[in-house]
Amino acid sequence: MSATSYTLPTLSMRFAPVWQRNFLVWKKLAIASVIGNIAEPLITLIAFGYGLGSLIKEINGIPYIEFLASGSICMSVMMAASFEALYSAFSRMHVQKTWETLMYTPLTLDDIVLAEMLWAASKSLISGVAILIVLFMLGIGLHPTTLLVPPLLFLIGMTFASIALICNALAKAYDFFTYYFTLFLTPMIFLSGVYYPNQQLPLWLSQVTSFLPLSTAVDLVRPLLLGQTPENAIEKLVILMAYCAVGFYVATLLTRKRFSK
Repeated sequence: MSATSYTLPTLSMRFAPVWQRNFLVWKKLAIASVIGNIAEPLITLIAFGYGLGSLIKEINGIPYIEFLASGSICMSVMMAASFEALYSAFSRMHVQKTWETLMYTPLTLDDIVLAEMLWAASKSLISGVAILIVLFMLGIGLHPTTLLVPPLLFLIGMTFASIALICNALAKAYDFFTYYFTLFLTPMIFLSGVYYPNQQLPLWLSQVTSFLPLSTAVDLVRPLLLGQTPENAIEKLVILMAYCAVGFYVATLLTRKRFSK
């Protein structure tokens, strides 16, 4: 890679047509897409929230179903953003060659990567809001502080989309993504306080997991859905934004390297 390849990504509004293009394609299958994205977290919420919740009444004074709900919505946003930034983005980049076609226009590769990141975050936000509506129907999250959750979900979506785009830039085939889900996302789900407090883990592991992006996301969203203010909110927001910024930068560098070959 040349020295110029390490320059910071160039950000501009040129990403908008690419975002719009992805939205128009998605809109044709919007209902099926949203149902698919919210089905798993809702099944988890009902099965564990009411099933396991009948045995575990409360965690730290919080009804278990409410504890689980806040973790499930973060997990859903993470998975929706990751799937879009992996499978869908890889299809457009490698299989359909859409990215190459777009670069015959005034767009740059940086514009396309930015558009993919923002589109994946937008799609994950749609899924997150759909789950939030279902939670309202269950009587969960009916607090003024919940108004802060949607913008936070968008940031969470951007964070995981940025990280996933790193994997996308390295992938040679769809099978490569199995390692990302199995070795990164799945362990993080079980270590980030989605199903139980990560304080239950050994002290050293609990301290490490507190800096994971999903753990940070849950620590921010859970109090808001309970009508409370998150502890160390600024610090946790900085951690999420750092993951997002670094992830986007690395993803852009690796994508430039891939297309320079």
